[in-house]
Amino acid sequence: MNTIHAATTGISRFLDQPIRPLFDMHAQPRPIIDGGHLLRQLEQYVRNGHLKPTTLFCTADITNLYTMLPQDESLKILKEFLLEHHYEKVQGISIKVILQLADLVL
Repeated sequence: MNTIHAATTGISRFLDQPIRPLFDMHAQPRPIIDGGHLLRQLEQYVRNGHLKPTTLFCTADITNLYTMLPQDESLKILKEFLLEHHYEKVQGISIKVILQLADLVL
């Protein structure tokens, strides 16, 4: 469903402005090009101490992301992301308000 003119579009854009730069700063794209590249990446993870016995691997083939997102889990992940990176407020907006607004959008 196209929601470009929905009542929550403004809230979504409002939230995107302070949160997207944080995500871009903390998240790094990690595309895997082919099998050889995967092996080199795994070797690098081992050297950096990131590959642990508890590390899980998964693959996903997502065809329609937005209808598949569990809303409660999405809010939980947003909260965990902000807390993990020690944000109590983002541009003066408390995490509680950010989560309430995100809940409205979802």
